[in-house]
Amino acid sequence: MARSTRDGAPARGVTMLAVQVEKHLGEFALDVAFTSESRATALFGPSGAGKTSLINMIAGLLRPDRGRVEIDGEVLFDSAAQTDVPAWRRRIGYVFQEGRLFPHFTVRHNLEYGRWVGGHKSDPAAFKHVVELLDIGHLLDRRPGKLSGGERQRIAVGRALLMQPRLLLLDEPLASLDSARKRDILPYLERLRDEARVPMIYVSHNATEVKLIASRVVWLDDGKVTATGGVERLDAAQVDMLA
Repeated sequence: MARSTRDGAPARGVTMLAVQVEKHLGEFALDVAFTSESRATALFGPSGAGKTSLINMIAGLLRPDRGRVEIDGEVLFDSAAQTDVPAWRRRIGYVFQEGRLFPHFTVRHNLEYGRWVGGHKSDPAAFKHVVELLDIGHLLDRRPGKLSGGERQRIAVGRALLMQPRLLLLDEPLASLDSARKRDILPYLERLRDEARVPMIYVSHNATEVKLIASRVVWLDDGKVTATGGVERLDAAQVDMLA
């Protein structure tokens, strides 16, 4: 049954994600279980906590040793049932730290690659919506080498959106940017949360970003969930100012 808002209208931009996975990576052991039904959930914790490995397992890029991953009732991975849906069939968009654009493609062709890899026909209206949402219309004929770091990340987000994903994973998308570029791109990430209607899992160790973007936080440390809750539980002392 579709979930509804308080006024009775169908809820949009909400996905039920249930994760329970175990993975040994050398001497590091990841053992994580959490559920989320929030438009923007943050995986928050120090470097080396296992955040990227965890979203790689959700995306299908890394196979858990044991466990289960489920989105809206569809099982993507279940070690007991020997279910492992390939990454390209999971309908999950992924934005990496460094964007990973094709340097020999124009911005337009990088964006269109998202539609193509998602198996979708040309949709000028969807393309226009993404371009306007991210304010990248003036960049369409440029190549990635001519873009700033913040612009490249906006293109990477647009490419992921044009896959028409049911879930968007963002792995510390601001980590490689300086403070000024972070301040430039944060409003676009807020618009993405509010207007794109695609639920997000936002990976970060920066509490300021998490407070601006997320409504729910899963704390990770040393491969385990140490707490879950709302962003109000972030202690003021944890906030890393962007300035």
